[in-house]
Amino acid sequence: MSKIPFVIKRSGALVPFNRDRVINAIFRAAVEVGGRDKEKAGELADCVIRQLEANYIQGHFPHIEEIQDVVEKVLIEEGHAKVGKAYIIYRSERAKRRESENRNASRPPQNIPWAKIWHILDWSVENDLNTVNKLNARIKNGEFAKIVEESESNYERQLDQASEMIIDRSKNLRMVIITGPSSSGKTTTTIKLEERLKRKGFRFVPLIIDNYFYDLEMHPKDEFGDYDFETPQALDLALINEHLVKICNGEEVMIPFYDFKLGKRYLNRTKVKIEKDQILLIDSLHGLYPEMTKDIPAELKFKIYLEPLLQLKDSDGDFVQWTDIRMIRRMLRDSVHRAYKPQQTLEHWHYVRNAEMRHIIPFNNTADYIISSGMPYELPLYVPKLLKEFREWEENYKGNPLREDAYLRSARIAKLLSSVEPVTDDSAVPEDSVLREFIGGSRFHY
Repeated sequence: MSKIPFVIKRSGALVPFNRDRVINAIFRAAVEVGGRDKEKAGELADCVIRQLEANYIQGHFPHIEEIQDVVEKVLIEEGHAKVGKAYIIYRSERAKRRESENRNASRPPQNIPWAKIWHILDWSVENDLNTVNKLNARIKNGEFAKIVEESESNYERQLDQASEMIIDRSKNLRMVIITGPSSSGKTTTTIKLEERLKRKGFRFVPLIIDNYFYDLEMHPKDEFGDYDFETPQALDLALINEHLVKICNGEEVMIPFYDFKLGKRYLNRTKVKIEKDQILLIDSLHGLYPEMTKDIPAELKFKIYLEPLLQLKDSDGDFVQWTDIRMIRRMLRDSVHRAYKPQQTLEHWHYVRNAEMRHIIPFNNTADYIISSGMPYELPLYVPKLLKEFREWEENYKGNPLREDAYLRSARIAKLLSSVEPVTDDSAVPEDSVLREFIGGSRFHY
């Protein structure tokens, strides 16, 4: 047990010192550069702790930045320069992100698809769905089913446009990649896009990227015992790229199988090959991440990026955050299909958000087409499903420095849902809607 009882967070809050947090930080940096030795990460963490304890003065607790400085120093001194570089880059990126989130920052983010957002905002204004007040007014006027129809039609039009673009490029295409952050609706969008293109005579071969996960014991784990599946380094990126190159060249490959119950990967399990008149279809969280398809020429792949780009202002005049919509979706889906409690999703979401801010969102400008899966009508359906829970979480997490992220999200969403007119009857939502992927009742089998 370390003689250092507490650590000072950037917010100034005191939290208990935890050796596992140091181990996890080092191991994550190692994973970034291909290392997966948890025992070595533990040894290096102990070296960090010894140096911290050597300089510890009773009652003067180290700041998180001081600890990170020592981690960098130890990694370099112990001959782990590559891991140290990955750790330094990660710190730098986090610092830049905190700076960009400062309210005084004048430059707009560069990774937001402004042209697409303008079209969504224009559509929202035309349909009186750009504010919560307007949405509520239409619901009270008995127009919920009409709102569903308008929202679904807008989504379907985007699918039509994506299909036409794929057809125009089909002569050279070898793969179509549907990607986007967690719970953006990739699975349903992939199915519906495939249905459209099959009617045009296209033939597809699916590739399930989840089969390329490393064994669970090789994944980073935090002090709460939570595994991180969100980072692209949880996948065997080199093997994915190698297999994709061979498949595009017409070769047959044996892809692995991942058993999620056991958390174990089995190599060389399933044959995959595409003929000249077939296209590989990939639904992946990290489809835009460069390392996954780095050796595939751009003309051979068509990349679709998905995000619920809802343009809806709350009662304070702030736009509803897309990450909140996706978190609610994942809560509902995981509670039904993965026996994962909504509270666990909330507590894990900071990992989801950190990973997508580093490894997904920065690359959305490399997509060939962007689809918004956001439905203005979904918020009214979430009110009776989760408002009570968000209020409870807000109260339970208040004042807990270890769960500050969960508290802030709970408070924000509780306030938003409290202002939305609730709808309990979802019968107006089509059985093939992207929203059915999360609320249930879909005609598709996921």
